Amino acid sequence: MTLYTVDTLLTLVLLSVLFAFGSSRVPALIKVMAFQGIVVSIIPFFITPHMATGAVIFTIATLVIRGVLIPLSIHLAIRKVAIQRDVAPIVGYHASLFFGLGLIVAAAVISRYLNIPSISDSRLLFPAAISLLVTGMFLLMARRNAIAMVIGYIMLENGIYLMGTTFSVRARHIVEFGILLDVLAGVMIMAVILQNIKQTFDDVDTSLLRTLKE
Repeated sequence: MTLYTVDTLLTLVLLSVLFAFGSSRVPALIKVMAFQGIVVSIIPFFITPHMATGAVIFTIATLVIRGVLIPLSIHLAIRKVAIQRDVAPIVGYHASLFFGLGLIVAAAVISRYLNIPSISDSRLLFPAAISLLVTGMFLLMARRNAIAMVIGYIMLENGIYLMGTTFSVRARHIVEFGILLDVLAGVMIMAVILQNIKQTFDDVDTSLLRTLKE
C-alpha cells in the first residue's frame, strides 16, 4: 500500500512536469511548483517506516517552506509586477512539451541500467528526481521571463532534494534545511529584484538586461 502511494504521488509529479513544460501561465507554474514541493517533502514519510522526532520536525518544516512560504513569496512578487504570462520563450511550448515527454521516457530507461542503491523499492523515485532536475535547468535556459526562471531554479532544488531522498532520509536533514533557508532568502531577494526590473523596463524579460550600461 505504501509503495502504491509513493508511485501514485511520483506519477502525479511526472504529470506536473509535463504541465510545466507546456504552460505559459506564471500562476499555474507557481501552483505546479507548490504541488511538487509538497510531494517531494512528504515522500520521506512513506519510504521510512520509523522516523525520529527530529527528522519529522525537519520534514514538516521543509514541507511548510517548499509548499507554502516559497510559492507564496513568488505569488506576492508577481502581484507586484503584474505579470501573468510568459511570452516569447526561447523554446516554444509545443517543442518544450515534446522534450518533456522524451525526458520522462529517457529518465525511466536510464534508471533501469544504472546500478544506484536506493532505500525504496519504487521504480519512479529516481526518474522523477532526474525529471525535476532537468525541468528546472530547462526552464532556466529556455525561458526569458525572470519569474519563470526563478520557478525553474526552485524545481531544480526540488529535484536535488528528491535525489537525496533516494539515498537517505536521515543524515542530510540539517544540511538540506540550511540550504532550503538560503533558497527562501534568495527567493525573497529575487522578488525585490523583479520589482526593480519591472519598474525600469516595464517587463521582466531578462534579455532586456543586455541594454544596461555602466
